[in-house]
Amino acid sequence: MHLEGSCHCGSVKFSVESHEPVPFMRCYCSICRKTAGTGGYAINLGADHRTLRFTGKRYLRIYQATIQQGDAVRHSSGQRHFCSRCGTALWLWDPAWPDLVHPHAGAIDTPLPTPPENVHCLLDSKAPWVQVEGRKGDPRFGGYPDFSLAEWHAQRGLTSGAQAAKTPRKTKR
Repeated sequence: MHLEGSCHCGSVKFSVESHEPVPFMRCYCSICRKTAGTGGYAINLGADHRTLRFTGKRYLRIYQATIQQGDAVRHSSGQRHFCSRCGTALWLWDPAWPDLVHPHAGAIDTPLPTPPENVHCLLDSKAPWVQVEGRKGDPRFGGYPDFSLAEWHAQRGLTSGAQAAKTPRKTKR
Protein backbone atom coordinates (compact mmCIF):
# COMPACT_ATOMS: atom_id res chain seq x y z
CA MET A 1 0.00 0.00 0.00
CA HIS A 2 1.33 3.43 -0.90
CA LEU A 3 1.39 5.72 2.14
CA GLU A 4 1.70 9.50 2.21
CA GLY A 5 2.60 11.28 5.43
CA SER A 6 3.59 14.65 6.82
CA CYS A 7 4.37 16.59 9.93
CA HIS A 8 1.79 18.91 11.49
CA CYS A 9 3.24 22.14 10.05
CA GLY A 10 3.78 20.64 6.57
CA SER A 11 7.54 21.26 6.47
CA VAL A 12 8.31 17.55 6.05
CA LYS A 13 6.34 15.30 3.71
CA PHE A 14 7.08 11.68 2.90
CA SER A 15 5.86 8.65 1.01
CA VAL A 16 6.64 4.96 1.41
CA GLU A 17 5.38 1.55 0.27
CA SER A 18 4.04 -0.61 3.10
CA HIS A 19 3.36 -4.32 3.28
CA GLU A 20 2.17 -3.84 6.89
CA PRO A 21 -0.16 -0.81 6.82
CA VAL A 22 -2.68 -1.87 9.49
CA PRO A 23 -2.12 0.21 12.65
CA PHE A 24 -2.57 -2.58 15.17
CA MET A 25 0.37 -2.56 17.62
CA ARG A 26 0.45 -0.09 20.48
CA CYS A 27 3.88 0.29 22.06
CA TYR A 28 3.91 1.50 25.67
CA CYS A 29 7.72 1.69 26.13
CA SER A 30 9.01 4.90 27.67
CA ILE A 31 10.78 5.92 24.45
CA CYS A 32 7.68 5.64 22.24
CA ARG A 33 5.45 7.10 24.96
CA LYS A 34 7.64 10.15 25.48
CA THR A 35 8.63 10.84 21.85
CA ALA A 36 5.38 10.08 20.03
CA GLY A 37 2.66 8.76 22.27
CA THR A 38 0.05 11.16 23.48
CA GLY A 39 -2.22 8.36 24.70
CA GLY A 40 0.64 6.71 26.56
CA TYR A 41 1.62 4.60 23.55
CA ALA A 42 2.73 4.94 19.92
CA ILE A 43 1.62 3.03 16.84
CA ASN A 44 4.26 2.19 14.23
CA LEU A 45 3.65 0.67 10.82
CA GLY A 46 6.03 -1.48 8.79
CA ALA A 47 7.29 -0.27 5.40
CA ASP A 48 10.04 -0.78 2.83
CA HIS A 49 12.87 1.64 3.64
CA ARG A 50 14.12 1.54 0.04
CA THR A 51 10.89 3.25 -1.07
CA LEU A 52 11.00 6.09 1.48
CA ARG A 53 10.99 9.50 -0.22
CA PHE A 54 10.72 12.81 1.60
CA THR A 55 10.89 16.57 1.20
CA GLY A 56 11.87 19.11 3.83
CA LYS A 57 15.25 17.55 4.70
CA ARG A 58 16.46 20.78 6.35
CA TYR A 59 13.70 20.41 8.97
CA LEU A 60 14.30 16.72 9.60
CA ARG A 61 16.11 15.78 12.83
CA ILE A 62 17.04 12.46 14.40
CA TYR A 63 16.84 11.42 18.03
CA GLN A 64 18.58 8.34 19.39
CA ALA A 65 17.35 7.44 22.85
CA THR A 66 19.55 6.79 25.84
CA ILE A 67 18.58 3.56 27.58
CA GLN A 68 19.35 2.90 31.24
CA GLN A 69 19.80 -0.80 32.02
CA GLY A 70 20.75 -1.12 35.67
CA ASP A 71 24.01 0.79 36.08
CA ALA A 72 24.76 0.65 32.35
CA VAL A 73 23.71 3.30 29.86
CA ARG A 74 23.57 2.70 26.12
CA HIS A 75 22.26 4.48 23.08
CA SER A 76 19.47 2.96 21.04
CA SER A 77 20.42 2.16 17.47
CA GLY A 78 16.90 3.25 16.45
CA GLN A 79 16.85 6.60 14.71
CA ARG A 80 13.63 8.47 15.45
CA HIS A 81 13.01 11.07 12.76
CA PHE A 82 10.98 14.17 13.62
CA CYS A 83 10.27 17.67 12.35
CA SER A 84 12.41 20.35 14.02
CA ARG A 85 9.73 23.00 13.45
CA CYS A 86 6.66 21.35 14.98
CA GLY A 87 8.08 18.26 16.73
CA THR A 88 5.96 15.69 14.90
CA ALA A 89 7.31 12.14 15.21
CA LEU A 90 7.54 10.83 11.64
CA TRP A 91 9.32 7.47 11.42
CA LEU A 92 11.78 5.13 13.10
CA TRP A 93 14.64 3.52 11.20
CA ASP A 94 17.14 1.11 12.77
CA PRO A 95 20.34 -0.04 11.01
CA ALA A 96 19.81 -3.48 12.61
CA TRP A 97 16.95 -3.92 10.07
CA PRO A 98 18.09 -1.72 7.15
CA ASP A 99 15.28 -2.76 4.77
CA LEU A 100 12.54 -1.69 7.21
CA VAL A 101 11.23 1.70 8.25
CA HIS A 102 8.47 2.24 10.78
CA PRO A 103 6.32 5.29 10.05
CA HIS A 104 4.24 6.56 12.95
CA ALA A 105 0.57 5.97 12.15
CA GLY A 106 -0.25 9.44 13.48
CA ALA A 107 1.89 11.03 10.75
CA ILE A 108 0.17 9.17 7.91
CA ASP A 109 -2.28 11.19 5.79
CA THR A 110 -3.47 8.22 3.70
CA PRO A 111 -6.59 6.51 5.08
CA LEU A 112 -5.41 3.37 6.90
CA PRO A 113 -7.22 0.04 7.25
CA THR A 114 -9.07 -0.60 10.51
CA PRO A 115 -7.28 -3.25 12.59
CA PRO A 116 -9.25 -6.38 13.54
CA GLU A 117 -7.58 -6.19 16.97
CA ASN A 118 -5.03 -4.14 18.86
CA VAL A 119 -1.85 -5.70 20.20
CA HIS A 120 -0.46 -4.03 23.31
CA CYS A 121 3.30 -4.45 23.85
CA LEU A 122 5.90 -3.39 26.40
CA LEU A 123 3.25 -3.04 29.06
CA ASP A 124 5.98 -3.55 31.69
CA SER A 125 7.14 -0.03 30.71
CA LYS A 126 3.67 1.53 30.78
CA ALA A 127 3.25 4.73 32.78
CA PRO A 128 1.06 4.18 35.88
CA TRP A 129 -1.53 6.73 34.69
CA VAL A 130 -2.08 4.98 31.34
CA GLN A 131 -5.23 2.89 30.95
CA VAL A 132 -4.81 0.08 28.43
CA GLU A 133 -7.77 0.51 26.14
CA GLY A 134 -8.92 -1.80 23.40
CA ARG A 135 -11.20 -4.71 22.83
CA LYS A 136 -11.75 -7.62 25.17
CA GLY A 137 -9.31 -10.35 24.16
CA ASP A 138 -6.72 -8.01 22.61
CA PRO A 139 -3.29 -9.66 22.94
CA ARG A 140 -1.13 -8.04 25.64
CA PHE A 141 2.59 -8.46 26.26
CA GLY A 142 4.85 -7.25 29.05
CA GLY A 143 7.71 -7.13 26.54
CA TYR A 144 7.82 -7.67 22.80
CA PRO A 145 5.32 -10.06 21.24
CA ASP A 146 6.52 -13.39 19.85
CA PHE A 147 5.69 -12.33 16.27
CA SER A 148 6.75 -9.57 13.88
CA LEU A 149 4.57 -6.92 12.24
CA ALA A 150 4.78 -8.89 8.99
CA GLU A 151 3.85 -12.18 10.67
CA TRP A 152 0.79 -10.59 12.31
CA HIS A 153 -0.38 -9.23 8.94
CA ALA A 154 0.29 -12.55 7.17
CA GLN A 155 -1.58 -14.60 9.81
CA ARG A 156 -4.66 -12.47 9.20
CA GLY A 157 -4.38 -12.50 5.38
CA LEU A 158 -3.46 -8.81 5.28
CA THR A 159 -0.12 -9.27 3.43
CA SER A 160 1.77 -11.96 1.57
CA GLY A 161 3.28 -14.83 3.56
CA ALA A 162 6.51 -14.42 1.61
CA GLN A 163 6.98 -10.94 3.04
CA ALA A 164 6.43 -12.23 6.59
CA ALA A 165 9.16 -14.82 6.18
CA LYS A 166 11.66 -12.10 5.15
CA THR A 167 10.92 -9.72 8.03
CA PRO A 168 12.87 -10.23 11.27
CA ARG A 169 11.23 -10.16 14.66
CA LYS A 170 11.74 -7.04 16.67
CA THR A 171 14.08 -7.36 19.62
CA LYS A 172 14.91 -4.97 22.42
CA ARG A 173 15.95 -1.54 21.27
